[in-house]
Amino acid sequence: MEPGKSFGKYVLLKRIAAGGMGEVYLAQKRGPRGFSMPVAIKVILPYLGSSQRFTEMFFNEAQLAAQLNHPNIVRVYDFGLIEETYFIEMEYVQGENLATIIDELARRKARLPDFFAAKIGIDVCKGLDYAHTKRDDLSGKPLNIIHRDISPQNILISYGGEVKITDFGIAKRADDQKTKGGMLKGKYSYMSPEQVLSNALDKRSDIFSLGVVLYEMVTGVRPFDRRSDYLTLEAIKSAPVPPMQKFGVEVDASFEAIVARALAKDPAERFPSARVFRRELEAYLQERHRRPTTIDLDTFLHDMFEEKIAEKEAIKLLSQA
Repeated sequence: MEPGKSFGKYVLLKRIAAGGMGEVYLAQKRGPRGFSMPVAIKVILPYLGSSQRFTEMFFNEAQLAAQLNHPNIVRVYDFGLIEETYFIEMEYVQGENLATIIDELARRKARLPDFFAAKIGIDVCKGLDYAHTKRDDLSGKPLNIIHRDISPQNILISYGGEVKITDFGIAKRADDQKTKGGMLKGKYSYMSPEQVLSNALDKRSDIFSLGVVLYEMVTGVRPFDRRSDYLTLEAIKSAPVPPMQKFGVEVDASFEAIVARALAKDPAERFPSARVFRRELEAYLQERHRRPTTIDLDTFLHDMFEEKIAEKEAIKLLSQA
């Protein structure tokens, strides 16, 4: 699919992300009387369109995410088929994913302050707690959603400082553990030990993954990364968490202890829920008299991505023309 092409009631403006299953475009949604709005359109890759397994995963993402309406989760508006291509219409977040921010910090030989990492972690916990405890809108039954792929690539931060979880492509209900034995889904470096072992998962698996993200945010290093995928998976199962000081980072011991608990090998030793995890991070900030706000995060991002922000503003104005 090419930018500038009409796609049903959408005009695709720019490809903004690509993954193993699909591509995401910034698009202009058009309607009667000149109505238009910017949205993100995720399409399944053409060569996967005929695969029942991948189309089911794509539909599963839309079906689950459409029930989630929370400020810290990217909103899904629609799912459909246009020109034999499945698509998901989503909220457009004008900003960067956390992986891009971490990479830019590394390029500048800088680190994210732990109080900013805690602020981002708190907002991710809010979104996770909502997803983990969400009930079906019609039946009222718990959905028990597990994201299973919490990683910097799937955490978006708007230029206004809003933090949002995206990509529920491999999410599952805790009572629907149908992944075939030996098939690992997710980014290896962020998997929990039970995920590596293909054991049944619950919400504490997402807590482990978020622990890896917090560790990486302040050190620039993924704690269990090794020379090969095999060694990385083995490290996740058995290697201790390296002290953050090993990477030349001075981090408050209380913050490091919070991250270490999230990274416990035994799920029973982790935070029992994202809500408890969030409260620990909030207590840490309160004790240190550091309460970064959305505006603080906004300022931090504008200082780092000034040129990109100007470019994206121009594209957004074009989408509204």
